[in-house]
Amino acid sequence: MSTTQGRRTRKVQESREAMANAAVDLVLAHGIDQVTVETISERADVSRRTFSRYFSGKEDAVVDALRADFARINAALAARPAEESPLTAYYRALRSWLDDEPTAWHRLPRSRDLLRLLHEEQSPLPAYLRVQDEAQSESVAIVARRLGLDAERDLRPALAVSLAVGAFGTAVRFWLAPGESASLPRLIDAAFAAVADEPAPRTTTK
Repeated sequence: MSTTQGRRTRKVQESREAMANAAVDLVLAHGIDQVTVETISERADVSRRTFSRYFSGKEDAVVDALRADFARINAALAARPAEESPLTAYYRALRSWLDDEPTAWHRLPRSRDLLRLLHEEQSPLPAYLRVQDEAQSESVAIVARRLGLDAERDLRPALAVSLAVGAFGTAVRFWLAPGESASLPRLIDAAFAAVADEPAPRTTTK
């Protein structure tokens, strides 16, 4: 990548982050129903037209930080040693994100507030689920490549990722519960340990 392209890429990313941060700040302060695309654009010091080049609506902007977090987790997953099982690789990718990333959710108080809002409000739910689905599909593709399998024909990559994402999501839901004192890393450790301890089901053939 040339120096000029690098600067352009950084500028695009900075603009996107500024709009996403403005959306989260305003929504947490005023509620999503009281925030408009225009107020987000004004806070981020961009035009309405510029906002629309990046996001389909305010809900999309609100969940954009989570899209970046899921991308970091998937990048860590792709970097795990090939000999690790998919569940172990996903768990260790999560731990890498939790331990090393300054933007990991347990390090930023507003992340907990944002996730609670996304679990309670209906309007941003489709955008939130779309981000989750996109990230999970990418995880399946990564696991399939690690195993040398066709994700379209073999259910094992999707099943492995479903188990891992289920453990992750369960830990997050407990972390968001009122009065919960356990840290997110501790809950993730407990969730994956429980999955690992679950005995394999008996299978029958006909």
